[in-house]
Amino acid sequence: MLRLVGGHMGALASRDLKARCADGLEHGKETWAARKRDLTVESSSRWAGSVTKATHDQWTLSRRGQAAYLDSLDTGIRMLRHRLSLPVGEKGAKRAPGGYRSTHEWFVKSRRLAALEERYAAARADGEAGRVHVVRGGRKLLNTRHNLAAAGLTEADWRKRWEASRWFLSADGESGKRFGNETIRVTPDGEVSIKLPAPLAEYANATSGRYVLAAKVAFAHRGTEWADRIEGNRAVAYRIHLDVARGRWYLDASWARPVVRTMPLEAARAGGMVGVDTNADHFAAWHLDQYGNPVGEPRRFRYDLSGTASHRDAQIRHAISQLLHWAKRSGVTAIGLENLDFTAETTREKHGRKKRFRQLVSGIPTGKLKARLVSMAAELDMVIVAVDPAYTSQWGAQHWQKPLTTPTRKTTRHDSAAVAIGRRALGHPIRRRTTPPPDDQRDRRGHRTVQAGTGGRGREETRRPVTDRSRELRARTGTTRTRATSAPKTVRDARSAGTWVQDSLLLTD
Repeated sequence: MLRLVGGHMGALASRDLKARCADGLEHGKETWAARKRDLTVESSSRWAGSVTKATHDQWTLSRRGQAAYLDSLDTGIRMLRHRLSLPVGEKGAKRAPGGYRSTHEWFVKSRRLAALEERYAAARADGEAGRVHVVRGGRKLLNTRHNLAAAGLTEADWRKRWEASRWFLSADGESGKRFGNETIRVTPDGEVSIKLPAPLAEYANATSGRYVLAAKVAFAHRGTEWADRIEGNRAVAYRIHLDVARGRWYLDASWARPVVRTMPLEAARAGGMVGVDTNADHFAAWHLDQYGNPVGEPRRFRYDLSGTASHRDAQIRHAISQLLHWAKRSGVTAIGLENLDFTAETTREKHGRKKRFRQLVSGIPTGKLKARLVSMAAELDMVIVAVDPAYTSQWGAQHWQKPLTTPTRKTTRHDSAAVAIGRRALGHPIRRRTTPPPDDQRDRRGHRTVQAGTGGRGREETRRPVTDRSRELRARTGTTRTRATSAPKTVRDARSAGTWVQDSLLLTD
């Protein structure tokens, strides 16, 4: 029955996606409503709403991918034009690469420039016309059909995966309805029932055109939270899909995250901060108190970004969960994170032959990390403080790596970078000491250290004049100080039999 319903709704979803792509930029509320009315006749109003919403999300995602593709092409074209304009063999600066090494490389890159300009023109024309290229089931699986031997699949195996990926068995939740969903309903004891589309109503085995599955489900992860939602009739969305390789059916439940809580920066800093340094294979974290001092030992949360997209996403979620729970146990309410964006750094035209470096930069999941971390932190009532990533690794290694290294602890560059990020999130400077005043030993140009403010220097405060201190002493004790404030210039007179005589003042014109 799941195969039958999924195949029927998948065909409707494919037809609706075709209609949406044909509308292009002329899409509006009227065309959306017309598509939903056409689908309602062959399914139901709730099935039609889920299909049209999924179609709209897929088209919007394709448009975002198209815009990102245009930005990548534009970045590569500008970099190629810059390097081609330089003489062959010219050295580059710190912020910009130089010319190409040989005339042969210059010629090859000039041809690549022409190819990128042609791709850019075609992609821009598609964007202006509202055309997107979408494949229901995935373009990767579609291209696998032409390389079955390399994928280790037969044509029959590939066909099963292709059909399963194009089925549609998803339903959005609805608050106020029984157990939060009328299309795919799951009771607290795990019973699953599906509202059959109109053409398949004859297969119903329950009232109101519903089909009850023989198997029951259970949620090991967040099962208590799910049970609270359905008992309160709050919206829960469900998706049923088949894993062809394992031969198992899965049901996924999802619901809206709580609104991300905003907190004043002073309140977030009051309880300290956890500084996090993002790397290609791990998070380096260190707990800092409100004054910017590292507390305890540094921590590392590793993840493996090889394999499929679902495996990478699971690794990121697992590492973020470990990080958030450790930060919660540390007693902080905020996490300091670099506001990284490597969109312009991943182009092959900027770094040239540095393939390993490009792969390293591309492997850091900055965009997905920020989205996952913000949403998951909201669940634990924590906030994220994004800081400028400039010089955090360099200054952290320069000012914090050596002082934090002990005979029993080897502080790495990533650990010191986490301290630098946390201090910047707390509003403290990263560098531990400024250059001494150039004039003399007095603090004529301000206080020597940047850690202590000029308003509350404490013991380092400038001492008051001696006369003021003597006056305060007389007022408090009622006595007069007999010792001179400074030692006078005296001479020993050998004829005065041990008496001290004040030396006369030197008078000059």
